[in-house]
Amino acid sequence: MSAEISVTMEGHVAILALCRPPNNFIDTLLTGQIADALERLDEAPACRAVVLAAEGKHFCAGADFSQANRRAGDADASGRTIYTEGVRLLRSKKPIVAAVQGTAIGAGLGLAVVADFRVTCAEARFAANFTRLGYHPGFGLTRSLPRLIGAQKAHLMFMTGRRITGEEAHAMGLADMLVPHAELRAAACALAAEIAEAAPLAITATRATLRAGWDAEYEAATAHELAEQARLRETADFREGTLASRERRQPRFIGA
Repeated sequence: MSAEISVTMEGHVAILALCRPPNNFIDTLLTGQIADALERLDEAPACRAVVLAAEGKHFCAGADFSQANRRAGDADASGRTIYTEGVRLLRSKKPIVAAVQGTAIGAGLGLAVVADFRVTCAEARFAANFTRLGYHPGFGLTRSLPRLIGAQKAHLMFMTGRRITGEEAHAMGLADMLVPHAELRAAACALAAEIAEAAPLAITATRATLRAGWDAEYEAATAHELAEQARLRETADFREGTLASRERRQPRFIGA
């Protein structure tokens, strides 16, 4: 395994953990590593369900904007982007339970929504904060989030960029289970183990039927999202939004 992810087995459950604490920012490289691990687990008969977890304070605080060549949507030397690698996540075959602590923001929210189920705690925070950065939503969220929680609630999250508590996330259907923070990973593993008790061929066949076409829909959505992000990245508002985020202050947008 890469030093940035780990995979362990507990019975028929694989625990795939992000290891970039405390924030677990993702980029093309890490998203590809997650996809690689899921593809290997797809071919492992002993694995019947996956827990997607993270070490440190946060599940995933978003995409890595720390360097110009690691901005969300930028292609690497092989022409891959965080979004092309994200499509690979959607093509995984086995059920995924995300254990979400701390924050799941922006691309981190997109990663959490890729999973079949989400287990969280009251202290967690979820946000689609793109417009607060002068940016367009990405990681397929313009399709996956409305599918999960309904169009109106998704629109509210996108348009306000507000942070949703773990309790609010559970109430709106963004999270499937709300448990004490100390029990988070154990609860996610218990749910995955319950799924793993069912017939594995029936589970994969049922999941494939329920998610049929989702990868193609996601791929089309991310292509549009990426084009809009490229356009907005050249604006003064985007520069102000990212600067304000780094300086931890309210942005002063001018509509240009």
